[in-house]
Amino acid sequence: MHRSHHAESSSWQPLPLAIRAIGLALLAFQPLALAQGQDATEDQVKAAYLLNFARLAEWPSSVLPEGTSPLVIGVSGGDEEFLHVLQVVVQGKLAGTHSLMVKTASSKEEMRSCYIVFFRASERKHVAAAIAGLAQAGVLLVGEDELFLRQGGMVNLVREHGSIRFEVNTDALDHSEIHFSSKILALARAGYGSPAATSPNSEGEGARRLESSNPPEYPEIAERMKLTGAAQVQAFVKADGTVKEVKVLGGHPLLTDALARAVKRWKYQPGPRETTEVVKFSFGPERP
Repeated sequence: MHRSHHAESSSWQPLPLAIRAIGLALLAFQPLALAQGQDATEDQVKAAYLLNFARLAEWPSSVLPEGTSPLVIGVSGGDEEFLHVLQVVVQGKLAGTHSLMVKTASSKEEMRSCYIVFFRASERKHVAAAIAGLAQAGVLLVGEDELFLRQGGMVNLVREHGSIRFEVNTDALDHSEIHFSSKILALARAGYGSPAATSPNSEGEGARRLESSNPPEYPEIAERMKLTGAAQVQAFVKADGTVKEVKVLGGHPLLTDALARAVKRWKYQPGPRETTEVVKFSFGPERP
């Protein structure tokens, strides 16, 4: 393709159009704003998602060959303020070996020169025609409108319980041959909506006792966002008591990431065989 440049959830249910609700760890909040003690804005959160889509999506090599050519993120609609936020968030970042570039994308030609196009909600009337014009173009189409996926979009940012989540139209993604990494797909299988837990605990088929464990740290970003709630992971424990692997079951990505990192360092009582343990933890600002 030519470019001009470049917890286990009890409440999760499959959505129509093969849409699955999934989460993504926010790896790239603008550090200056957070360092100044400001809460992350909705624009910053959405910009962080777009950065991570660029980092974790996989394009066919015929669309995005190896090299250092820019990976262009286009924005359709919106205002200069969001463009500025997105430019600040991606500044100096890489997606693999590719630098990142942000630009306005209004026409079909401008969109076809991008690898990601983010349609603001104000573009609802023009989305269907734009998507039809990008068929087989190898462009990841991201929106923020409730009708976006039903219009053929691939990824949609949604507000849920005061946080930004995203959902995916897997049919549209499969048709485009753009894929997400296994890290994202693992979260997709888990969903969200885990029941709150009041303290860390381990339970499962083995219910093995812990020999040593340090509680997860409450992430600074989560504290600045005033984010609280429960996280739940599944630990695959070897016979010698060390944790071989951790799988996310439910919770906000920032919280599950903190819990998973802590659990990987835990040590259980040795046993005759490998076991699977479920760990729940409730995060809040009162915790260190």
